[in-house]
Formats: sequence, C-alpha cells, structure tokens
Amino acid sequence: MKKITITTQFSVFDSLEDLPNDIYSLMEQAVAIRKKAYAPYSKFRVGTAILLDNGKIVLGSNQENAAYPSGLCAERVAIFQAGAIYPDAKILKMAITAASDTNKTTTPIPPCGSCRQSIAEYEIKQDTPIEIYFMGETGAIYKSASLKNLLPFLFDKNFL
Repeated sequence: MKKITITTQFSVFDSLEDLPNDIYSLMEQAVAIRKKAYAPYSKFRVGTAILLDNGKIVLGSNQENAAYPSGLCAERVAIFQAGAIYPDAKILKMAITAASDTNKTTTPIPPCGSCRQSIAEYEIKQDTPIEIYFMGETGAIYKSASLKNLLPFLFDKNFL
C-alpha cells in the first residue's frame, strides 16, 4: 500500500477591508445579490459575483424550490448564466458569501460539492484557473488560486 499526501494552500484575509480593491468590489456585489436570494426553506442565503475576462460581472443568488432538489445554488446560477450569455469569456474570479437568517455566519463558507464540480467543468474548459474568494456573513475571507485546491481529485471529460 502507498499513501498519497495532498496539500492545498489558501490565502486568508481578516476582513473585507483587507481585500484588494477589485476583490472588495466583487465581494460587495456578492453581498448585495445574496440579500436577494430566494431561500424560504433553508433560510440560508448565498450570493456569488463572477468577474469575466471581458470585464463583465455576472451575479447569482440561490433559488430554492419546495420540490427539493429543484432549486439551484448561487454559484451555479452565476456560472451557468455566464456560460449562456458569454460562452467565449473566461471566468477570472469568483466571490462567494453566505449568511443565515437564523444565526450569524462568521466562518468562510466554501462551495458545495455540486458547485465545485460545475466550477471544475469551466476551469477545465477554459484551461485557466479560477480564483475563488469565499466568506460567511462577516469575518475572514479565504482565497483559493484554483478550484483544484477545493477539489483535488477532479472528475472531468477525460474519464468518460
């Protein structure tokens, strides 16, 4: 038997004010769209802002549905919208924020597994890493230089 060691590296910003100006602005847009999420069941709101290489910013918030799992996470709302409207644009950066209506979210909330797989699809398709910044309602912000930090064993078209 062999063992494999996988290491990942994240940058940590203590607060929004510590972010570079462009990321601060992107995260502020994610916060604004998070507040518009349709989350009557989970009471957990997520907002995502994506910066494309054409300078456009695409927003998404989670959209729930009484018929689980028919809803969609904020990350996939934004990434699928970007792919539909700007199919040739590359995704450079993604800002994600999450907050609960019932308790304060102070730790960074990463994308769920389904969202990680969707982000992986686009990162592989464009052959360029996507910087991902994620936070709770307040507190630290984590930066991953690539989705591969969050999902080191990617499943992609090469397996099909």
